[in-house]
This record gives sequence, structure tokens and C-alpha cells, in this order.
Amino acid sequence: MISVSLIWTLIRVFILSFLGTVGLNILFRYLGQKGLMGNLFPNVRGGIPRAVGIVPFIILSFWLPTGYNNLVLIIGIFALIDDLMGRKKIFDLQMEWGQLSRGIGMLLVMICGFYSGFGVSSILIALLVQPLNIADMQPGSASIVTIVMSIIAILIMLFVGVAPIQEIPAYYTPLLILVVCLAYCPLDFAGKIMLGEVGNHSFAVALGIAFYMIGGFIPTLILTFITICLSAFVRRNTLKVFFAERLNIGNPTFGDYFMDALTGGGLGDLLRRIFLKENQYRVKNDMLIILGFRRLLYNPYAKNKFHIPNSKYRARLN
Repeated sequence: MISVSLIWTLIRVFILSFLGTVGLNILFRYLGQKGLMGNLFPNVRGGIPRAVGIVPFIILSFWLPTGYNNLVLIIGIFALIDDLMGRKKIFDLQMEWGQLSRGIGMLLVMICGFYSGFGVSSILIALLVQPLNIADMQPGSASIVTIVMSIIAILIMLFVGVAPIQEIPAYYTPLLILVVCLAYCPLDFAGKIMLGEVGNHSFAVALGIAFYMIGGFIPTLILTFITICLSAFVRRNTLKVFFAERLNIGNPTFGDYFMDALTGGGLGDLLRRIFLKENQYRVKNDMLIILGFRRLLYNPYAKNKFHIPNSKYRARLN
């Protein structure tokens, strides 16, 4: 049974998240229209405040159980640097400052998580950043994933009967994530604001912590896989067009969507550059196509790009 004090805590959190989101949206728009926000006010749909996810980041950093909140604090700080730096190249290197900051943040989450008792699960917690980051490329998608996965975590905890964490009901953590996201998401669904890296990274690591609380590595692994699948599913329609028009991947399979959620974005492309160099490999095997290897092996840095093995895999967009 949820206590009265816990209810009041969640009510306060909801109010703070809602008012903070609305207030930051107004402030960022005002400053952005005066040209004072830089990368935090991209010219999308006439200008949209980016990194409004600072509000969820701050709340989760303060209200998650002590010791667990450190991981959110780490990833949030480096993600905010990513938001501020944007797509700026590191001198003449084929790497961006934002990619470097995100990579350092994920690495520190793995290291600190390992020594804080999460063990190997800390790797999965850090890697959850990727699917939430990819989901955030579409208005409301990252919020949908966060809401659904936090509800799933709550239901599993109640069904299994997870023991309290630091004398606090275990379901408090996913419930906190849910309440914060519900208060934040109305403007996100309307396409008026963006979580930014600081927001989607914070939700990702917080979800990973909630998954771990259920029972360690195995639940974290299973729910991480489900999170990736859900991220791919909610973006499938826009990805279908993106694949056909930008990547020349026609008639994509769910495996392609999954691989995009798992390896898409700048960090994934950087790894492709490292491992594939300037090579582009043709995928002909039907099973590999189903599993999404066309997307996995698509190399934006390749000299010769080809990816549609034959006409039956061409896009059908009508």
C-alpha cells in the first residue's frame, strides 16, 4: 500500500516537473528568439527549445534513491555538454565534441555503476541511452517509450513482490519516472519542445536503474531488449521513409528498425567508420535482411553505397 507521504512526494514532483517544463519552454523561446540560445534553440518548425529535459534530469537527480541518483547525475551532466556543443567537429578529427562527451558519460556510468554494485548490468544501463536518444528524434516518441517501460516495470515489481530499496517501496523508482514524464510530455507530444540529450539520457539511465531493481542482470537484459523493440516500433513509419529516401534501404524489415534503434545516430556511425572504414558491404542473404543487417552495415562514410539487393526489397511508400 502506497503511503500518504509518498503520494505527496509524487504530487510535488508532478507539479515541479510540469511548471518547470512550462517555465523553461517560455524562457528558452524568449531567449532563442533573441538569438541567445545557440544549439538549444534549433531552427526546427520555426524554432523549438532543445534540452528542456533539464527539468526531468534535475528532478530525477534529487528524488531517486541515494546512490542510484549518481548515475543519472553523471550522464545528465555530460549529455548537457553534448546539447551545448552540438555537431561541432573536434579539430580535424571525424568526431564531434558531443559524441565525445556522450561517450565519456556512458563510460563513466558503466564504471561507477560497476563499483556501486550494479555489476555487468551497468553496461546495459549505459547502453539504454542509445534507443532513447534515437526515439527522441521524433516528437513524443521518447516520452511514449519512457511511459510504457516505467509502467511495465511497476507492474512487474508489484507482481513479483520486489523488496523495498533503502526502506522505500521498489516501485517508487519507476513510478517517479512515470510521474516526471507525464508532467513533462504534453508539450513534447505537441512538438513544442525537445528533451535533448540531457533529457532522454536521464530517462534512459533512470529506467535502467528501475530494471535492475527488479532482480539484477536478467530483468535488465530482457527489459533493455523490449525497450529497443518499442523504440523501433514507435518510429517505424518515419523510419520507413527515411530508409528509402536517405539510406536506399527499400521495404525495411522490423530488424532494420531494431538495428536503427540499437546502432543509429552519430555514435553508431562513428563506430561504423572505425570498423568498416570506407567499405560498404552488400547484404544478400534473406535471413540477414530480416534481422536488419542492411541497416547495421550501412556505412555513411563508404565511397560506393549500394544496399538494395533486388527489386523485391524496394520501398513501397504509397
